[in-house]
Amino acid sequence: MSTVEVAYGANPGRLAVIAGEIGKLPAFVRRDFLLAWSYRLAFFSELGAMLLQTVTFYFLGDMISSSSLPTYGGNQVTYMEFVAIGLALSLFMAIALSQVAMAIRTEQMIGTLESVLVTPTAPTTIQIGSVCYALIFIPIRILAFLGIVVLIFGLDFHWGGLGPAIAVLLAFIPFVWGLGLMSAGAILTFKRATAGVGVIVALLTLASGAYFPLALLPAWAEWLAQYNPLAIATSGMRDSLLGGTGWSGVGPELAALAALSAVAVVAGIGAFRLALGRERRRGTLGLY
Repeated sequence: MSTVEVAYGANPGRLAVIAGEIGKLPAFVRRDFLLAWSYRLAFFSELGAMLLQTVTFYFLGDMISSSSLPTYGGNQVTYMEFVAIGLALSLFMAIALSQVAMAIRTEQMIGTLESVLVTPTAPTTIQIGSVCYALIFIPIRILAFLGIVVLIFGLDFHWGGLGPAIAVLLAFIPFVWGLGLMSAGAILTFKRATAGVGVIVALLTLASGAYFPLALLPAWAEWLAQYNPLAIATSGMRDSLLGGTGWSGVGPELAALAALSAVAVVAGIGAFRLALGRERRRGTLGLY
């Protein structure tokens, strides 16, 4: 039985129903795209803020010796090359996680959540559909941002490692989705639980080596970083883009991310369904 069948509780006799549910997903993407496009200024101002943050790290790099940074594939990298990948991934997680967590909250506040839930649409379809746009376009935006940074600051990346780097990013995306679903469940229950999203992002980023080498962390924190999906994804992308590591070099990172992402998705779907069922029983689904 495929993953899709498991997610929808399907059997072979219900494949047509599954196909119908999947066919609804483009409608969610189109709606969210039109909504985002209607706020074009927010998109460009967000990109500008990301670039300004990068400029801050550029000047910070002048105070950091390259010899204090790890080598990749025997190559000594600059701080800007080191931090650009960590910055891109941490920004991706922060933006994607906040949008995934807030997708249901937005439906709640504009009064469409209950309307969508009374349609003959599976809860899993609503969960996936609510975040499809974010999980498709945010990685594209982050990769474009990384490309702009490379052009502006003249960073030396091994573009032959782009394929493995993208694979690492794709393996990391389900983890963010699962974490976002857990946060969405907390928002359904506690309403204003968005501060928790920021705390999660800060903790994962701090122990990821995104902005500084993991060797600078205490021994226990460095040990925990082995199980931090952001640290694993950052390491895999650096090995690919800075060290020129091929597909075999990112195999361990892909395997670890696949396992952690699977756990996060299952836990996220379960937490969201529990929260949704609780609010339905209490009759407080539409309250915000």
